[in-house]
Amino acid sequence: MQLPDMHSAEAIPDAARAEIDRLLTSGDLFRYNAPQNAPVALLEAEFAEVMGSKYALAVSSCSAALFLSLKALGLPRDARVLIPGFTFAAVPSAVIHADCLPVLCEVGENYRIDINDLIAKLPDADAVIISHMRGHTSDMDAIMAVCTAAGVPVIEDAAHSLGTVWNGQKIGTLGAIGCFSFQSYKMINAGEGGILITDDADLVAQAIIMSGAYEHNWKKHPVLQDAFARHQNRLPLYNLRMSNLSAAVIRPQLPHLGTRVEDGRRNHDHVASLLAQSPHIHVPEPLPGEVRAPDSIQFNLVDLSDDEVETFVKAAETRGVKVQVFGTSADNARAFWNWQFVPDLPELPKTRAMLMRACDVRLPVHLPVETLGAVSDVLLDAIEAAKRPHAA
Repeated sequence: MQLPDMHSAEAIPDAARAEIDRLLTSGDLFRYNAPQNAPVALLEAEFAEVMGSKYALAVSSCSAALFLSLKALGLPRDARVLIPGFTFAAVPSAVIHADCLPVLCEVGENYRIDINDLIAKLPDADAVIISHMRGHTSDMDAIMAVCTAAGVPVIEDAAHSLGTVWNGQKIGTLGAIGCFSFQSYKMINAGEGGILITDDADLVAQAIIMSGAYEHNWKKHPVLQDAFARHQNRLPLYNLRMSNLSAAVIRPQLPHLGTRVEDGRRNHDHVASLLAQSPHIHVPEPLPGEVRAPDSIQFNLVDLSDDEVETFVKAAETRGVKVQVFGTSADNARAFWNWQFVPDLPELPKTRAMLMRACDVRLPVHLPVETLGAVSDVLLDAIEAAKRPHAA
């Protein structure tokens, strides 16, 4: 079976075209030109409603949302921010951009942060960023309990987790601030873009001003005005705004989110059930209370040598499925040892061992069910090819 492009992004609905054409004709791309109801402002209201949050701020990227979140928390220079050792390089980059120091925590074979390592490092921490990496949710009950007790704020990097639910609560709403991505390979595709949500008026007021709401443009945001007044002219402007054109691309996709989440979960679980045939592939189970919204699948290779891992990757690619092994792909931005910009970069043996066998395969949510079997067959055949030279 001829496989489709496994890296294709979600299509932009036809409903976006009229608004995009209007904006292109008018040139009205700056979010603050209109006194009210600009596309970005409407997106913020709609996204906040979808998430059940009081406030939302749309910005240029999820990295920008993370950066603004850290700045809004008022952390001192060189504040220590705990992050998982398995995340995207943008996360430690945002920490450094905010004049803070990333402190890496170990991550287990199930891709979740090692709660014991987090607890051990928490006494010296000023904030915590939990990356739900590739949509895998760490034990948020345990994390929130220890962080709340220690008085340490939690930011959720939910770039991969739009639509995920933890014990009935939407991911991104558990911490002080939740940050999401609209980059092309996410549930909602705007090419680039991000958004943060919070119930804290003071935090969002600071983030809004620093995002680039200069002079009195902050008055166009539905936030308590006295929350803004105390910060006016006291905060720097970083100009990380989202344009109306990006918002026009995003807004018509919000009604499709539920279907995309269901389709993504169906695809993931179906492929996972087929891959379970092999003793050399292990797909970690979701934690109790976790209902995921995946658009990819991750699995660990079991009892394969380094040479066999290389053979597996090449065999799968030859058959049309690109497999990324986080630790062996050259200069992978998710392998912590490649974050050479991090001061005093530590060694994380548990995380390193996981990354050397952890595989990533994109499963676009629009893939039809009949294609999933072919994808699974490729992966299973590639495993056989990797082990065949060693068969007795």
